[in-house]
Amino acid sequence: MKIEFYKYEGTGNDFIIIDNREKKLKAKNSDLWQKLCNRHFGIGADGLMLIQKGKKGYDFEMIYFNADGNESSMCGNGGRCITHLAKELGIVKGKSAKFTAIDGAHEVTFGTKNTVKLKMTDVKSINDRKSYMTLNTGSPHYVTMVKNVMKLPVKIDGRTIRNREPFKKEGINVNFVQVSAGKMPVLRTYERGVEDETLSCGTGTVAAALVLANKGMSTAKDHCDIQTMGGMLKVWFTQQKGSFTNIWLEGPATFVFKGEVEI
Repeated sequence: MKIEFYKYEGTGNDFIIIDNREKKLKAKNSDLWQKLCNRHFGIGADGLMLIQKGKKGYDFEMIYFNADGNESSMCGNGGRCITHLAKELGIVKGKSAKFTAIDGAHEVTFGTKNTVKLKMTDVKSINDRKSYMTLNTGSPHYVTMVKNVMKLPVKIDGRTIRNREPFKKEGINVNFVQVSAGKMPVLRTYERGVEDETLSCGTGTVAAALVLANKGMSTAKDHCDIQTMGGMLKVWFTQQKGSFTNIWLEGPATFVFKGEVEI
């Protein structure tokens, strides 16, 4: 059987997206998703998403799988990319959209060109462990500050942290942030499920931005611009005594190509 797919990327975080509103494919198909995401024997991607029919009041449902084939928690860049495609397919009409994902409901607004702004879940607290911080931005994240992020062996250090207690069983995404005076913060992320560094991580960028805001190091009072390896992302927020609401992730969602694959 041949299936149609779309390849997208959001600041280098790349995805395979399949319109599965007719449910031709079963969501529980980890071997297939892993094969398609494989960069040597498949299409190649950090993750795969299915567009499913939405519940009443929502345009669609997003189901996200990591490159290892397993269903995962929320993907911020993926949420922006899948909504851009939904608009191109006519599923979404107008300048805004609503969809559901594993962590609940999300809103989206469309900007100029391919800019997409995605509303994230509220963050009630950040756990300060002195040398690092942990928080959940739809996915669990570990954030630590470093002096020279470009010289850091992210794959090695990230894998070590992700596989140590108390994170080993569920896994955690590991973010290394460098802040230099007068410059935009620079972020590198090791993602669980991909088990490697990715060029960008949406929920990781949100996590880093909120940690910086919590430390009084954000680029502005209501937002933080962050440079990832794949491009710049902007995180908007409202901060109140360590908690954050009205969180939005803004950045490009870029169509790469469309194709068919035999399964």
